[in-house]
Amino acid sequence: LLGQILDHWFESEPLKATLATDAVIGAMASPHTPGSGYVLLHHVMGELEGRRGAWGYVAGGMGALSQAIAQAATARGAHIFAEKAVCHVLLGRAGEAQGVVLQDGTEVRSKLVLSNASPQITFLELVPQEQLPEDFVQRIRQLDTRSPVTKINVAVDRLPSFLAAPNARDGQPLPHHQCSIHLNCEGTQLLHQAFTEAAHGHPSSRPMIELCIPSVLDPGLAPPGCHVVSLFTQYTPSLLAGGRSWDEQARNAYADTVFDCIEDYAPGFKASVIGRDILTPPDLERIFGLPGGNIFHGGMSLDQLYFARPAPSYSGYRSPVPGLYLCGSGAHPGGGVMGAAGRNAAQVAIEDFRHL
Repeated sequence: LLGQILDHWFESEPLKATLATDAVIGAMASPHTPGSGYVLLHHVMGELEGRRGAWGYVAGGMGALSQAIAQAATARGAHIFAEKAVCHVLLGRAGEAQGVVLQDGTEVRSKLVLSNASPQITFLELVPQEQLPEDFVQRIRQLDTRSPVTKINVAVDRLPSFLAAPNARDGQPLPHHQCSIHLNCEGTQLLHQAFTEAAHGHPSSRPMIELCIPSVLDPGLAPPGCHVVSLFTQYTPSLLAGGRSWDEQARNAYADTVFDCIEDYAPGFKASVIGRDILTPPDLERIFGLPGGNIFHGGMSLDQLYFARPAPSYSGYRSPVPGLYLCGSGAHPGGGVMGAAGRNAAQVAIEDFRHL
């Protein structure tokens, strides 16, 4: 349990709760849920430019990372087809992958196919079920993809000023504006209560909020004096109690709750808002192909990690379809912006390619 780990090392409840957010981030779990300690480890392992456990912003927004990868690939002869949806994987007579078919009917032939889509999309939508072992299909169908995350992007006309650290008179950013700011995290019990509400189908009445202001470090993201505020919030269930859907009323009601909370910490925040974009779990699934809205393509629980990700005996990136590889967050070692699954899958694919 994460709670036991934090109690062993720390005394301050706000510090424990702030650290606990990284143990439940993207997970429909509480700090008291068994296995939550691993999710914290997953978020602090590794390093950035020699600093262990460090994180960083991507200049230009997260899309700039995709562009950097794309440029590296095209520089080595790759051809990238954007906005070209894949309809299904093309199979040979022996059931091996031979390329993909696009929605417009175009066939793209290849000796190997690597998918960084979720296991559910890859194996339940793009491959004929009769080509896969029955127990494998059942395992993919049963993956826990519950997600508590609602992402809210906000445009504001001035920098938030927090009661705990008011802005300077000139309105220039202070050190805390360059960090991740955790709200409603005064104690782990608050996080547990927020989780419990969502587990019963109700959006948290006092949500866990991770607030960051990327435009402080990357001024090009907003006009002078204005800022972009990114809110990573939970807990919100994919399915609301009583079978209600996330309609505009439900989305705005939850966002208002989040904004009311921020207002308590930073009076004047609501008045500074120019626009907001609310992405609930169903929105994250529809727009980005995240199953259940899960940012990791599936829960980072101990029964879905290591040799069991995405399924026992298929954690080595190869799939039941010869020549088809899984290289996204649904593969070992799971989610996070680290590229480990892609790199490992590439190594396996290259090894196999040499024998074709």
